[in-house]
Amino acid sequence: MRSRYSAFVLDLPDYLLATWHPSTRPSSLGPDAVTVWKCLEVLESGEEGERGWVHFRATFREGKRWSVLEESSRFVREAGRWFYLDGNPAVHRLKPGRNAPCPCGSGRKFKSCCGPF
Repeated sequence: MRSRYSAFVLDLPDYLLATWHPSTRPSSLGPDAVTVWKCLEVLESGEEGERGWVHFRATFREGKRWSVLEESSRFVREAGRWFYLDGNPAVHRLKPGRNAPCPCGSGRKFKSCCGPF
């Protein structure tokens, strides 16, 4: 999961496609210059045999808008490699106040970190 998040951060669609199971993989992924990924929190993960799951929360910014993507993802291991199968994503908008903790996870106040541009 962390390697796929890193591929989103670095905008590496080829890696994302290579780690996506062929049965659910899209034919292509376009570049995404709008989304800036800021923070990943793995809330729960596990595996049973050749199946695995990861429940995570990823914080991102698009322009001045902040959001959180929360998903429970399913993975399958084939020939010793893990592949992403699918997930049930939910996106929630954030409206951080000036004195609220920064959504990027730095621990600083929003106004002193990623706040108003």
